[in-house]
Amino acid sequence: MGNKIGKIKASILGAALMGTTATSAMAEGMEYETVADLLHLVMSSDRTVYTRMIVNRLANEEGVIKASEHFVDDKALVLPAQMFRFGAEMVAENTDEFSYSLLSLWPINKQNAPTTPMESEGLQYIVDNPGENFYGVEELGGEEYFTAVYADVAVAPACYTCHNEHKDSPRTDFEGGDVMGGVVIRIPVN
Repeated sequence: MGNKIGKIKASILGAALMGTTATSAMAEGMEYETVADLLHLVMSSDRTVYTRMIVNRLANEEGVIKASEHFVDDKALVLPAQMFRFGAEMVAENTDEFSYSLLSLWPINKQNAPTTPMESEGLQYIVDNPGENFYGVEELGGEEYFTAVYADVAVAPACYTCHNEHKDSPRTDFEGGDVMGGVVIRIPVN
């Protein structure tokens, strides 16, 4: 990913993330991998905080409110995966400079299954190689994308309990620390 155009485009996105000007970021340049890693750091931090401090604490530990996939009807908390998807949808409405999603080899909701060979490869890679990320380039609809896949790990009982007990779950033996899926980030190369 070392081409100059790729560095410039990634630099502009990186500048927006860091609050600097595109000109100053372009002088140094940021690799796609670095930009994706920074995006993931923000996403993962927000997701972990929401899961541990809101859902797990209020629903599992204190029992003051439940979390539900039918959160409106049930007057409940939004599930962490739903919160993540809502954020991804809002980002997609506002920019085409990057996109992200939460996918799994064992999705409860079938729309969260991998749909491209690279998604499948990346998800399997992060399961087989704990602690490592997956990076690649894929072509979709005639466009080239830098694609990064990061492990989505069960950070609290709220995660694995929900998946293990859900009637539609294809896997029911998750434990704390297990890779339950992956965050897929895409940045257009051209």
